Amino acid sequence: MKQSSDEIDESLYSRQLYVMGHEAQRKMAASSVLIIGLNGLGVEAAKNIILAGVKSVTLFDDKNVSFTDLSAQFYLSESDIGRNRAAVSAPKLAELNPHVAVSVLEELDLNRLKDNFKVVVLIDVSASKRAEIADHCHANGIYVVAGDTFGVFGNIFCDFGPNFVVHDVDGEAAFSSMIASITCDTNALVTTLEETRHNLVSGDHVTLSEIVGMEELNGKQYVVEVKDPYSFTINVDSTNFSPYVRSGYVNQVKMPTTISFKSYSEALSSPGEIVCDFSKIHRVGQLHMAFRGLEAFEKDHGALPEPGNVAHAQEVFQRTVAYNGALPDDDVSFKLSEKDLQDEEKLIQRLAMCSRGQVSPICALMGGIMGQEVLKACSGKFMPIRQWFYYDAVEALHDEPLSAQDVQPLGCRYDGQIMVFGREIQEKLGNLSMFLVGAGAIGCEMIKNWAMMGIACNTAGRGKVHVTDMDQIEKSNLSRQFLFRNTDINCPKSTTAVRAVRVMNPAFNAVAYENKVAPETEELFNDDFFESLDMVCTALDNVEARLFIDQKCLFYHKPMLESGTLGAKGHTQIVAPFKTENYGATRDPPEKSIPVCTLKHFPNQIDHTLQWARDWFEEEYSMAAQDTIQYLTVPDFATNSSLAAQQNMRIETLSRIQRTLVTERPHCTEDCVAWARRCFEDLFSNKIRQLLHNFPLDRLTAAGTPFWSGAKKPPTPIDFNPTDPLHVEFVLSAANLRASMYGVPPCPDAATAASVAAAVLVEKFRPQDGVKIAATDEEAKSEAAMPVDIDTQAQAILDALPNAAQVSDFKVSPVEFDKDIDAQMRVVAAVSNLRARNYNIPEADLHTSRGIAGKITPAIATTTAMVTAAICVELYKLLLDKPVDQLRNTFSNLALPLFTSAEPDPPKKTKAVVQGKDWVWSAWDRIDVTDPTMTVTGLMTMLEESYGVELSMLSSGVTILFSDFMDRKKMQERKGMTLKTLVETVTKKTIPSAQKYMILELIVNDIDTSDEVEIPYLRFKLF
Repeated sequence: MKQSSDEIDESLYSRQLYVMGHEAQRKMAASSVLIIGLNGLGVEAAKNIILAGVKSVTLFDDKNVSFTDLSAQFYLSESDIGRNRAAVSAPKLAELNPHVAVSVLEELDLNRLKDNFKVVVLIDVSASKRAEIADHCHANGIYVVAGDTFGVFGNIFCDFGPNFVVHDVDGEAAFSSMIASITCDTNALVTTLEETRHNLVSGDHVTLSEIVGMEELNGKQYVVEVKDPYSFTINVDSTNFSPYVRSGYVNQVKMPTTISFKSYSEALSSPGEIVCDFSKIHRVGQLHMAFRGLEAFEKDHGALPEPGNVAHAQEVFQRTVAYNGALPDDDVSFKLSEKDLQDEEKLIQRLAMCSRGQVSPICALMGGIMGQEVLKACSGKFMPIRQWFYYDAVEALHDEPLSAQDVQPLGCRYDGQIMVFGREIQEKLGNLSMFLVGAGAIGCEMIKNWAMMGIACNTAGRGKVHVTDMDQIEKSNLSRQFLFRNTDINCPKSTTAVRAVRVMNPAFNAVAYENKVAPETEELFNDDFFESLDMVCTALDNVEARLFIDQKCLFYHKPMLESGTLGAKGHTQIVAPFKTENYGATRDPPEKSIPVCTLKHFPNQIDHTLQWARDWFEEEYSMAAQDTIQYLTVPDFATNSSLAAQQNMRIETLSRIQRTLVTERPHCTEDCVAWARRCFEDLFSNKIRQLLHNFPLDRLTAAGTPFWSGAKKPPTPIDFNPTDPLHVEFVLSAANLRASMYGVPPCPDAATAASVAAAVLVEKFRPQDGVKIAATDEEAKSEAAMPVDIDTQAQAILDALPNAAQVSDFKVSPVEFDKDIDAQMRVVAAVSNLRARNYNIPEADLHTSRGIAGKITPAIATTTAMVTAAICVELYKLLLDKPVDQLRNTFSNLALPLFTSAEPDPPKKTKAVVQGKDWVWSAWDRIDVTDPTMTVTGLMTMLEESYGVELSMLSSGVTILFSDFMDRKKMQERKGMTLKTLVETVTKKTIPSAQKYMILELIVNDIDTSDEVEIPYLRFKLF
């Protein structure tokens, strides 16, 4: 079913919309794209473009399937050899997104492009044909994205015409800060609150809003000149304005930018700014020339250089030099010195030698970048490549070129890869044993790449891929987890992904699990399991799980391939035993939490009101029902030790039970509406009036400054209005969700909800004296510590509750918050926006509210494809045992665009001095004891003889097993015990029979000096 450009399937594009936005998505849905060339790069680009949701994708290809294609083109197989690549690929690409029309063009007519396509993608097209088509498109206002891969090299060219408008240059959310003060001056100085940097740069445009006093500034746009991180001036004379009183927001305005592109032919000799991996910027010019030399070779020979052919490689270098030399010596042409080219002769020759190869990760990486460039052309969202991008992963190749025999094709599906890495590496790939943790977006891309690479595909080998994911497929997954279809919704991710990839490569040997990798599954993923692996790859969405896997890789000395995305940003980290630091060696600072008093009484951002709404939702729809069910089903729940231990929460818990079971129990739809109406009065009127009673608008602090100033915005109570859509939305959504909890029929529509709510009698609020409201978190802690007669209050509530055994006709179901269920998000959004209205905070629509309240990570298929491919490139390096200076951690931002890589940090070293000699070790090191019969005495002897240290203390976790300050009798007794017996005796716990290893910590002293020495942990093998 195709959709119009005005309609957006938010349930499908949910995560992508947080990257691109609704307006960009609508523009994409109105754009038609022609893709010429369906090799490995072509299918990767097509996949990403279709998943993103353009209007249509038309495929054209005048080439047929060959063995070389099969190493990267995942929709082709051996049975397709000789058939047209576009015709074979189209039906499978069409399955990716029902909203995108996919068709095949039988004949390419340049004169018909303008009327049918907004963007033309050129892949695997000869240099002369590329120039012809690209120049024609430039002259006719059609955007062009061209690209190719040659082994581990690739290039991209973009031309979006002479006047292309970029509406969002970086993809970052517009900044908003609270105002602390504004001066009356010829250029008004605006200062923000100390805890909120304005994050602006001079020249940025801003609007000011919600200012009390100096209202003349509200709603107008200004240009800023930054003074420091907390202040800036605006281009307005405020000397005659009314004085600033309080409040106000400064909101960044993202301004469009117009950029100009040259035609393809112009950009060849005058490429302008070339984009590349920033760490390799010194050789980007040489690559630009090298590709011209390669094109010249192909034009004259009718084919690319043969793999491993040294003579062909030398000829490509000479043609590169000749092309560069023929350029005029002027200020326009991009001409290098002869020395510049000579310095990179080896690089240019390596390009030639592997140019016929097709490597799946390189195609996937370049396809991710190309796909995003097409989306930029369609939407005007993010800054395009201007105009060339060059990529190389020459570090992944053998240090010296392989012989022609080593890279000779075998007439198999891996020929494209063999021509680059050789037969030996292909054999190693086929025998790898891998563990993929996670089968979501990154997991799907990863397992596809592995199948194309031939990992675990040797039928007679030991290779196997283990894939685990405990989640099931949801509709919102389908826009980036490309192995899944609508028919797979609610099916396990892991088994579905493995099944889909086996269609792409039937030789792929994989087993799927539906288990979390955690302490509770260590019997499944045990010592033997991890020791059987060659590498571990994380495709996870949380740090806690990554850290657990990291500890496993550290313990079993296994490489770890780590990657992650955040919208258009992506990173990869390669962890290699003893060469690099482990993943957990460095950590991000913890996420800053919202102060409790800010949430409860003094919100100033929509994030605050949404968190408050989430908390209220949790209490009313989940905790209340759970507490009540426990009261009814758990004997003596109200008086047992579990509840009694929570003294501070006891009254709240019992009060929730009383409301749920007795005082607010609904029996019909009208009861639910009446409950929602009373909640409205309590939340948005009464509580606000009580707050203002405690802290009047003219209240001063002890220092004599206005209480309601700075981050404290004074609220305004809301009177219920049955004609206000937001008021009615709250009543309807809250009432119907409550009705679903109790099995009561829902309210049919907003009109009915408004009518019933308007008739509810609400008691007039009277402010109470003596009610304490904490103005700071410190005051809240002090009040919580004050003595309260909890037992008496709790007993009074218990006396009013019915006996649990006598309640027979009661049924309630807790609602667990799910951000993707609209019925729940409507409640949260309505509560949040009403509270925002109380405090004059800009409200948020359902989509924005869902992203903040659900803590949704923005995601798009293009970034996922790129980072997954980047970490797969590192896999080749691990097989070749590359030194750390050839490994790369990467960071990319497709929105800017920015690409950079860096050598991983080495593991942190600890230096100990033993017997006058340095002992340097890292987190990867340990002392291994492989004799299951070793006693404490034997351990002491081994430490003295092998390491020159004497044992002072031996422990397991928090339990001290042996120490030199023990009772002598106990010490002698334990010296004769085996280490296993010692642990079981002291801990009084039997070690599981399947447990292979035990970790022991040591405190030791230098034999010569008696100084304490820090040494690694000890791993004791139990059998």
